[in-house]
Amino acid sequence: MEIILKQDIKGLGYENDIVTVKNGYARNYLIPKGYAITATETNKKILNEVLKQKTVKEAKNIEQAQALAKALDGITVKIGAKASESGKIYGSVNNIQIAQAIMEQYRYEVDRKKINIDQQSVKEIGTYSAVIDLYKDVKATINFEVFAE
Repeated sequence: MEIILKQDIKGLGYENDIVTVKNGYARNYLIPKGYAITATETNKKILNEVLKQKTVKEAKNIEQAQALAKALDGITVKIGAKASESGKIYGSVNNIQIAQAIMEQYRYEVDRKKINIDQQSVKEIGTYSAVIDLYKDVKATINFEVFAE
């Protein structure tokens, strides 16, 4: 029996794939649980339309991410932190502070969860770099300077 998967199923396929499975597996498990629908001609036409819309939407998202990456690449963000006279910071600088600094200084909104600091932790005054994952294969590298307040 041919079915269209409505979500990723390990070992079977990914969302919107048309796969062939045994009748009992489809009727007793996949379809009642809402994991799949039968692959009738109507459902196949609907699937094709959904895939067309999805590719257009994804192309737009990639274009926006590349524009943001171009704007962010190579910028230097200044982050103030309380520090001792030897240059050690009380605490550390994390991705939340970097995201806030980007928003305040450059007016770009970046998800804090997508910022990866190259070093394990930033605990001293200096210049560091971070990589921001904007989309699947779109990344931007920024520099951030930590200074004593």
